[in-house]
Amino acid sequence: MPTTATTGQPTVTTLTHQEREVLYAVGCGLRDAEIASALAMPEDAVAGHLARVLGKLGLRDRAAAIVHAFDCGLVAPSHGPRRQAASPVPRTVVRRARAPQLRISVLGPLQAWLDGQPVDLGHLRQQAVLATLVLCPDRTVSQQELLDGVWGMEPPMTNVVPVYIYRLRRILRMGDGPDPVIQSDRCGYRLTPGSVEVDVARMEERVTAAGTAERAGELAEAVRICSQALDLFRGELLSGLPGPFAELERLRLTERRIALAQRKLDWQLRLGRHAEVVAELWALAAAQPLNEPVAAMLMRALYRSGRQADALTVFDRTRRRLADDLGVPPGQMLRRTHQMILSGHDTGLGLARTRL
Repeated sequence: MPTTATTGQPTVTTLTHQEREVLYAVGCGLRDAEIASALAMPEDAVAGHLARVLGKLGLRDRAAAIVHAFDCGLVAPSHGPRRQAASPVPRTVVRRARAPQLRISVLGPLQAWLDGQPVDLGHLRQQAVLATLVLCPDRTVSQQELLDGVWGMEPPMTNVVPVYIYRLRRILRMGDGPDPVIQSDRCGYRLTPGSVEVDVARMEERVTAAGTAERAGELAEAVRICSQALDLFRGELLSGLPGPFAELERLRLTERRIALAQRKLDWQLRLGRHAEVVAELWALAAAQPLNEPVAAMLMRALYRSGRQADALTVFDRTRRRLADDLGVPPGQMLRRTHQMILSGHDTGLGLARTRL
């Protein structure tokens, strides 16, 4: 059964005034109880009006009614409800001493906070749409990109992207300001510049500051700032979010985290903190058993902590894993580190720098 307005299908002009009001409120994302309160009618009457709307317009369910409200122009996705004066929910003007703060985190499960309070972002595909906009800053994301990135090879049967965008605007609405958090134009959607504080941006700012400290010769400060950047990662990246875009971003952000950890550990080794970093290097080597720079750093830390036998064990284990999994011998860095430990010449155990 069709779920959106099509040529020859009945339009909203066939509805009564109250049926139009109910469809409008449904398109705005209100629940039956909210509609009943706004229109001063019993909740079962709202359900009855909605059932008649679905029957008259040949729609399958409530989700189809929401899409139809957008498609027929009753609700405008770019600007919210068109009939502000007839909005089913009276709006109260609230004056704030400051603009509310919206924070979004993607360095773990997707989360958002408005004025410090957690926000329910809806179901997973709606969250995936938001994550895509957050991770594509300073550019417009087309509707086709969103469809490809969130649904992949199984696109939705109806045009749900505008519905998700409208819902996200309502969820993330900050005060009574006229500007939505998500902008739209003929090319697609983007986050309004400066409207959201995102943890990825904070992480990259700290990475830049750490690099500046290193170039100034302040390695201890570089370690401190890099640790702050790593502390922003929390749990599984984009946990549970569907689609090819989320999967690629999980891989990219995981590689970013590993590179940062390697850089910080290298700085700590250069500061002579060998025993301090052994536990963290063991954990990183266990998670990345084919990562030769990490294995070399672990061998270096163990050797300079007086644990030569353990350092050689790390080399043997990594060599066997490379042979079994990839069919290749250890690379030059790992072989050189092994030879220097065997010969007791540790002056050449400094490792190639990991670039941020």
